[in-house]
Order: sequence, then structure tokens, then C-alpha cells
Amino acid sequence: MRQPVEETSRDAILVEDAHVRPMMGFEILEPLPARSVPYERVDPFILVHEARFRLSELQDVDTKHPHRGFDNLWYILQGSASTGHSTGSGGTIERARLPEGALLALRTGRGAWHAEAIGAEQREEGLGDTEWRSVLFWVNLARKDKQAAPSALVLQPDQIPVRREGDALLRVLVGEGSPVPLGTPALILDIELPDGGQVTTPVPDGFQGFAYVLDGEAAFGANRRRARPAQLVLLGPGTELAVSDATPGTRFLLMTGQPYGELPMFNGPYVD
Repeated sequence: MRQPVEETSRDAILVEDAHVRPMMGFEILEPLPARSVPYERVDPFILVHEARFRLSELQDVDTKHPHRGFDNLWYILQGSASTGHSTGSGGTIERARLPEGALLALRTGRGAWHAEAIGAEQREEGLGDTEWRSVLFWVNLARKDKQAAPSALVLQPDQIPVRREGDALLRVLVGEGSPVPLGTPALILDIELPDGGQVTTPVPDGFQGFAYVLDGEAAFGANRRRARPAQLVLLGPGTELAVSDATPGTRFLLMTGQPYGELPMFNGPYVD
């Protein structure tokens, strides 16, 4: 008989500021890859970008680019955007409109074009000066799955499961109740504490990952390490994450998953 897993609270092993990097002529925040964290500690997560733009700023920018070998998830935090990706019949471009709270899950597999004409529809409708904030993250695929056919799934805000836990509102981007399939079991949550306070949420034993702070400030882990916006909190082992002493409006992404134990080969927009 399988023995029950003893519940243990995870520590915050490290807190590190995101660095600023250029992207398509703009500056974005890149918390992952992190300077002090090797891939083996965050496997299966490869990259996280946070960006703020006005869509009018992209008017004359060619945003379309290729990817291969991972799941590309794009989550809209504020405003709305539209985009195109080559997941249609014969590799044709499919357009998707992404309002605030929507999630685009793009499996790049053996290769796909991504981010074609970001915000074109909004600019045509006179909404180009609306501020738009989003987080994009790459989750690796097992080497055996890297030749999968590209596909896309769009979750509108009302299709994302929501629940209360402690003082927090949890949106399940990936995990129980979410239809988003990744190549490995994962739990990705958008956790918000509108009035501050605390929350303890289960995290499967064996998953590894981190929290990324979007707004506010809180103490993370059993060792209560404080973190603020644009900081990555690397998590130690355990079966739950405790967050306490959160200021009102604190919001963070919890990204955890079962590691593959494979070392990817990185080649710019391709991960083989």
C-alpha cells in the first residue's frame, strides 16, 4: 500500500530581481532564465517574460517570429490584444482575440510562427492607445514530443477555473479543472489577495518551480522571505506553499511542474 505523503511547507530558496532585456526594440522584464538559477532547478520551465506596451507602439513593428520544441503560454493581465499563429490548415495563420484574463496555449512542436500582427484588430478599432500588460512563458516538451504538430488553444476568462483559498482568489491556468494540456504534469496558478492576508496552497510532491510577483508584496515559504514585483522566488521541495503578510492587491504567478530530467539544447527561439 502506498504511504501517504507527509505535508511539508516549501521554503523560498532564493529571491532574485528580473532583469531588463531588449525585445523588438522595447524593454521587457525577464525573470527567467535567472542569473543564479540553473535550468535543472526550474525544469520544465524555460523562460518568463513580462511586458507592458501600448498597442499603437507596435504599429510598424514586424512581431511575427518562429518557435520550436516547447509550449508557449501567453496570459493577458491588463487590456486586450490580438495575435496570429501558423496552426491553421497547411500552416495558415489563425487569428485569436485575447481580452484581459485570457490565456493562449500554443504548442510549437516541430515549428510554428507566432505573434503575427499583435494588436492589429485593436488598432483598427481605435483602441491602440490602451495599455496592455501580459506574461509569456515557455514550458519545455520532452524530446520525444518535440516533433508534435503545432496546435493552439485559447481560454477566454470565463473558461479559466476560479476558486477561493484562504484570503486569495486562485485562477487555474494549468492543473485540475483546466483544459490546457502540457507535456508534463504541472500546476500554474494566478493568485491574487485583494485585501492582503495569507494563503496556503497544495503543490504536488516532486514538482519544482517558482513564484513570480506581479503586484504587492508578501512573505513566501515557511522561511517567510519577502518578495515584491518583478522578483522570482525559487521554491524548495515540499507539498504546499504558504504565503503570508501580503499587502492588499498582492498578485503572483505560481509555476510548478514535474521535471523531465532532460537537458534541452537552446538555440534562440528553438529548444531542441
